[in-house]
Amino acid sequence: MIRDTRRPEIGDKFSSRHGQKGVCGTIVQQERVPFSERGICPDLIMNPHGFPSRMTVGKMIELVGSKAGVSCGSYHYGSAFGEPSGHADTVDAISETLVKNGYSYNGKDFLYSGITGMPLQAYIFMGPIYYQKLKHMVLDKIHARGIGPRVTMTRQPTEGRSRNGGLRVGEMERDCLIAYGASHGFKPWKESMTEMQAGMGYDSTTSSTADDSSHGIDKQHLASPIKNLVDKFQLVPEFLKVRGLVKQHLDSFNYFVKTEIKKIVRANQEIRSTLDPSIYLRYMDVHIGEPSMIFDAVTEKLTPQKCRLSDRTYAAPIYVTIRYTTGSHGQTVESTKKNVIIGRMPIMLRSSCCVLYGKDEDELARLGECPLDPGGYFVIKGTEKVILIQEQLSKNRIIIDTDKKGCVQASVTSSTEKTKSKTIIKMEKEKIYLELNMFKTKVPIMVVMKAMGMESDQEVVQMIGRDPRLSALLLPSIEECADLKLYTQQQALEFLESDKMLKMPLYSTGPVEKGARALSILRDIFLANVPVHQHNFRKKCIYVAVMMRRMMEAILNKDAMDDKDYVGNKRLELSGQLLSLLFEDLFKTLNDEARKTIDALLARPSRSSRLDISQYIVKDYITQGLERTLSTGNWDVKRFRMHRKGMTQVVARLSYIGSLGHMTKISPQFEKSRKVSGPRALQPSQFGMLCPCDTPEGEACGLVKNLALMTHVTTDEDERPIMSLCFCLGVEDLEQLSAEELHMPSSYLITLNGLILGKHKSPQRFANAMRKLRRAGKIGEFVSIFVNQKQRCVYIASDGGRVCRPLVIADKGVSRIKEHHMRELRDGVRDFDSFLRDGLIEYLDVNEENNTLIALYEKEATPETTHIEIEPFTILGVCAGLIPYPHHNQSPRNTYQCAMGKQAMGNIAYNQLNRMDGLLYLLVYPQRPLLTTRTIELVGYDKLGAGQNATVAVMSYSGYDIEDAIVMNKSSLDRGFGRCIVMKKYAAICQTYENGTSDRIIKPQRQGYEADRMQILDDDGLAAPGEIIRPHDIYINKESPTVTRTPVTSPMGLPDSSYKPSRQTYKGPEGETAVIDRVALYSDRNNNLSIKFMIRHTRRPEIGDKFSSRHGQKGVCGTIVQQEDFPFSERGICPDLIMNPHGFPSRMTVGKMIELLGSKAGVSCGRFHYGSAFGEPSGHADTVDAISETLVKHGFSYNGKDFIYSGITGMPLQAYIFMGPIYYQKLKHMVLDKMHARGSGPRVMMTRQPTEGRSRNGGLRVGEMERDCLIAYGASMLIYERLMISSDPFEVQVCRKCGLLGYYNYKLKTGICSMCKNGENISMMKLPYACKLLIQELQSMNIVPRLKLAEA
Repeated sequence: MIRDTRRPEIGDKFSSRHGQKGVCGTIVQQERVPFSERGICPDLIMNPHGFPSRMTVGKMIELVGSKAGVSCGSYHYGSAFGEPSGHADTVDAISETLVKNGYSYNGKDFLYSGITGMPLQAYIFMGPIYYQKLKHMVLDKIHARGIGPRVTMTRQPTEGRSRNGGLRVGEMERDCLIAYGASHGFKPWKESMTEMQAGMGYDSTTSSTADDSSHGIDKQHLASPIKNLVDKFQLVPEFLKVRGLVKQHLDSFNYFVKTEIKKIVRANQEIRSTLDPSIYLRYMDVHIGEPSMIFDAVTEKLTPQKCRLSDRTYAAPIYVTIRYTTGSHGQTVESTKKNVIIGRMPIMLRSSCCVLYGKDEDELARLGECPLDPGGYFVIKGTEKVILIQEQLSKNRIIIDTDKKGCVQASVTSSTEKTKSKTIIKMEKEKIYLELNMFKTKVPIMVVMKAMGMESDQEVVQMIGRDPRLSALLLPSIEECADLKLYTQQQALEFLESDKMLKMPLYSTGPVEKGARALSILRDIFLANVPVHQHNFRKKCIYVAVMMRRMMEAILNKDAMDDKDYVGNKRLELSGQLLSLLFEDLFKTLNDEARKTIDALLARPSRSSRLDISQYIVKDYITQGLERTLSTGNWDVKRFRMHRKGMTQVVARLSYIGSLGHMTKISPQFEKSRKVSGPRALQPSQFGMLCPCDTPEGEACGLVKNLALMTHVTTDEDERPIMSLCFCLGVEDLEQLSAEELHMPSSYLITLNGLILGKHKSPQRFANAMRKLRRAGKIGEFVSIFVNQKQRCVYIASDGGRVCRPLVIADKGVSRIKEHHMRELRDGVRDFDSFLRDGLIEYLDVNEENNTLIALYEKEATPETTHIEIEPFTILGVCAGLIPYPHHNQSPRNTYQCAMGKQAMGNIAYNQLNRMDGLLYLLVYPQRPLLTTRTIELVGYDKLGAGQNATVAVMSYSGYDIEDAIVMNKSSLDRGFGRCIVMKKYAAICQTYENGTSDRIIKPQRQGYEADRMQILDDDGLAAPGEIIRPHDIYINKESPTVTRTPVTSPMGLPDSSYKPSRQTYKGPEGETAVIDRVALYSDRNNNLSIKFMIRHTRRPEIGDKFSSRHGQKGVCGTIVQQEDFPFSERGICPDLIMNPHGFPSRMTVGKMIELLGSKAGVSCGRFHYGSAFGEPSGHADTVDAISETLVKHGFSYNGKDFIYSGITGMPLQAYIFMGPIYYQKLKHMVLDKMHARGSGPRVMMTRQPTEGRSRNGGLRVGEMERDCLIAYGASMLIYERLMISSDPFEVQVCRKCGLLGYYNYKLKTGICSMCKNGENISMMKLPYACKLLIQELQSMNIVPRLKLAEA
């Protein structure tokens, strides 16, 4: 038995015999307890408020009776109902006893205060009461917990003291906190509230809302916690895992490989001979294998790194299953073949067909890949090619704009599987015409309506609408049709077929009935996207009427015009769509060729071999077509009238961020030369979809755009289920509507992907129902529903190429995402897709954004708000996300930085030293920025930085810092600041020739005439890694056979005499000490031996090298100063760079100043500070106040200025200097690559003038303007020297008689004129050789220039 003696303590429970329970509140020393006149001190003090509401009069009588009993020494009684029978003493009897013993009749005593010793102001009711100590003691109940166990199922803290559980904040506690204002109140309470809910596992959705409406208080609203917006940030990295950045390329390619390619093959699945229809081939199935290559009948798996190094294409075979017939002349046998390879498809890295798909970091490293590399590009013949996102106007949509003459027109670019056409309806001279490229001239619109069976003019007027203004606009067209005497469908069709209307067909198929061709054009080419079933043109007529109505509205009201540059009218074409067009063209051509070949074979009269159709589809045609297109970037698809150049580009591998930015680049539809400002302007609709900063300066400014961080580009979705769903939700079908009902004021038209489905009486309810279904996941998450009030239309879009972005759904301004959702995300229970499935987040495209009201932050939300932004900094793209505090800079500065960040040297990938790129710039000591942003962490720039944190002093020093030049500290350069490595690739190949001979590499000569040029060669004839290579050194000692065409007896055993040397020499610039870094040998695609040399050169910064901070502040190094002469601070800190203060005022890059402060604070307190765009409200950017506080705490001045001594005099400077670290990037423009001068040197053969350009060691040109200056200066001899003596002087013989050029006969030692056939009148003179050439070229064109000479 274990005994525990306890004395009462605070919290123990006591109770009298009247249900008056209470806990011990405090324990007081006896000296401080009040006492009576007689010196009696009470044991307990009880609050008088315990009596009134509880009405326990028995307790009072007990006190009086006990007091009487103590004073007279007899027990008193208080039995129930005992007064009449004498079992209970009455109050009167008790009071009598008290008075007898010298007390007051009512039990009150005169008391003194124990603290002051003064009498209290009132008599106190005091006496003995029987108290019970209850078993509830605080020692058994006491319980607190910080972190502790959780329930596995709900992940909330356990319950109960025995399990060390959490303390529950119940409804009452919640009400207390609300009453206290702890949810809306000042900061500590806000935190305590959130803290309690977060730490104690309170589920905010479980609070009851049953009887709240009766009080008129929306408790649900009050109780939902107001969160700090920091919480939602976690959604951004989750989004980037499933979508965004490069994922749209991958999604698009995966869609093509999984579904699109099957559709294409299914649509063209049969090849049948036209001569013998029993011979056919049918494709049953198609799939794409894993990337591999067949070498000498052995299938070898490919990895991207292997392909890069050996100049191969990273491609996978396209397997088909075919059923076909063999034999002919009636004896045919059916057979089936599986896994027939019809071609090889280049594979996009990291797509679902790629070997890298779904691998973790270790496996990627084993394959030689960088885990941070985004993928999304192809490897074609060893070079990385990316298909740029192409921007174009959306197909199948009505666009109202003006043509060149200013006429209003409605145009539709139709695009279906079968045909592509453009239909234009325009208003010219008050009449409405149709333009279609099948008709020679423009066609009156009423004729077209009649030809489609709409013979009644009244019905057309009704279709357009009852507005008299619209009818008035249509009247001239109706009259024109009457003037042409066309009243019936047949007449109209015959009119359209007349020679002046219809272009003659390229092929005539014999006589056809009248009007059939016009009808087929109207059915298949005119508005090809509107289908016609069994010659029912009604839908097409209604479509034309809607086009005309919209065009007339635009004429009456200019606001109704469409903006071509509005992002909602644009579609982005991704690699998958482009490749599917290309593949479709190649596949159809392959089948046509096979059919032609078979027909040609069948047409032969005598055939011995049996016909096997399956061998004619196994060609390299598809492989070569895809490879050629991807490698040149020229899309020539004649079938779809598509001729575009420059669709693919080599991935820019200057810096990691450069290649990432290259994947998000959008190529424009316009040519760059047009001087238009419309497409270049920043559209409001680009907000959140396209980056506002990242666009090149110069001619492509505003045309080439980049995607923002959280943009997704949609892929096509099947529209048939959506169509049937619309009809279920109450859309009235077009077929059942009369023309009158079409534009009733009460109803809206419903359009799906440009196709009019019908109308709906209550469009808003319809739209809300569709959105509910989308949020529930019943239709695709990228379907957009847009109610256009102006056009009285609901647009539903499910087509591919729309840009959209995710937003948080808000109900009456309250975000649906609560704290526990974010906690589940952090714990890994949820991912981004589950937020979509639960209807907390949805994707909106640009059109649907017009139906919403989006709040930037939750605290700015009003009851009308429908959505809340996830994070404001996601409106910027990848490149602009590197800039700290971009919202404090002038906007062009951010644009400049976006261009320069791509040229910064740094690390390009983890596998950069295993790559064999043509040109590689690496920084020797790259750092991650001290002042970072959220985007930097999201894209992994902190792992592969491109710059260094330099301590910068902002002051004027010497005269070498004018115009943004930078003064650098020599000792910093010695320590490795800005030091970089340049690697160049030189390649050699051992060719095998057609007669079987091949090149050979031989041992170098160790002494003799050329030995000194071969010092760096090993005995195998290749340069050795680690050797220093100088200009004109031989790096491969190769010999080629002299005879390569005609056959030789033994190609392998040729004598040495039949080889000629074809050595390769290093032609680098003089004065560089380059080192051979590594040598790689591999066999290329033709099985020739190939050798690659990487030549390394380490450079330290020198005067003229270009540097830039992250704020578009570029500058060259102006001078390099010894550290002894550099100014230094009190603490002995010496800056690395000195920057001229005049760089700030006009450029207004306040962000740079804040960066300096933040980095300085970060260095002094040891944590990375943040400077994300618009981040101060949500806590993603440190405020200047907070930074200054940190600085002051660590002994710096709040404004970042330091007390500085001059390095030259040692005296303090007269001013405080703004000094601290800034992240500087070294750009690829180095003076060593630009520097150029020449004395004498090579000349061009034809004109004998010096060559042009630095690479060819050319001359410096005195151009027209320089010539003008010299003329103005009067320096005629200098001009003479520059333009002739130093360039191309030439002596000519001129005949004084005929004025033509002669020649000098060396035998006769005299000049001879070839025209006069003698040398009597010959003069010698000097001409520029180019002038002599011009004279002779003119003579060849029968123009005779004659030189007239006079004595000098």
